[in-house]
Amino acid sequence: MAVRSLFWLFASTLLLAACARPVAQFSVEGEQKVLEPLTFDNESEKAVRYEWDFGDGNTDTTSTPTHLYRSSGLYTVSLTAINEKGKTKTVEKSIEVNPPDACLVEIQTEYGNMLVQLYDATPQHQDNFFKLAQDGFYDSLLFHRVISNFMIQGGDPDSKDAKAGQPLGSGGPGYTIPAEFVDSLIHVKGALSAARTADAVNPQKRSSGSQFYVVHGKTYSEQELATIEARKGIRYTKEQKQAYQELGGTPFLDQDYTVFGRVIEGLEVIDKIAAVPTDQRDRPKEDVRMKVRVIR
Repeated sequence: MAVRSLFWLFASTLLLAACARPVAQFSVEGEQKVLEPLTFDNESEKAVRYEWDFGDGNTDTTSTPTHLYRSSGLYTVSLTAINEKGKTKTVEKSIEVNPPDACLVEIQTEYGNMLVQLYDATPQHQDNFFKLAQDGFYDSLLFHRVISNFMIQGGDPDSKDAKAGQPLGSGGPGYTIPAEFVDSLIHVKGALSAARTADAVNPQKRSSGSQFYVVHGKTYSEQELATIEARKGIRYTKEQKQAYQELGGTPFLDQDYTVFGRVIEGLEVIDKIAAVPTDQRDRPKEDVRMKVRVIR
């Protein structure tokens, strides 16, 4: 009788273990800011599979995922733990993702996206570009002038509905911005700079109210940089020279065109756009459209 009791006790224990639901639990590590990686530590028990929903339309099935939020806000994160028998348990937590410390925008194209930091040192250009992006001004505009080893230019409102072969580059919002030259901000690859009209009609070197270019450029030798320094009457730091020698850029534009930001993620997108076929006016034969989104 005692043996039979022990057998049924053992069998009951196995049955309860098989029927037991998993335990779903997790914690979050990392600074809860936009574009900062968050690690979700899985503390679940009695589970073999996991389904994550980060509350922003993205999901994951790994045990301990890392995720980036591209907009600030309050998100409900859910984790579903699944055991061998397919039984599930779900837990939810709300996390608040704060805006970034820097002023960031994302230039979206069919060739990929470029994350751009707008510099505090050029406040008028920063405020203007941010406002235009916020208002959707750049949405569906073209990169209408593309020159490999030089730059990709866009922001002409006339380009939105431009016909094939239509000359572009003269449009704008009806105002210009005073130049904001800063010695530490140079035309290294990925620099975001303001386009402008020529010195003959614009001796103050005021920037276009909307047109901008992103530097593609090429690398420069020590001697080439010394020649540019002598011609322009400027002096590069060791770090700036190294950037031009290794990453490349367009140093001959320094102190003539305002640099007000830089691509901090997505430099390869510049390469892709710079390589597209263009016509005799440097306009891409196939339209390259943009959308600029404010990161907040």
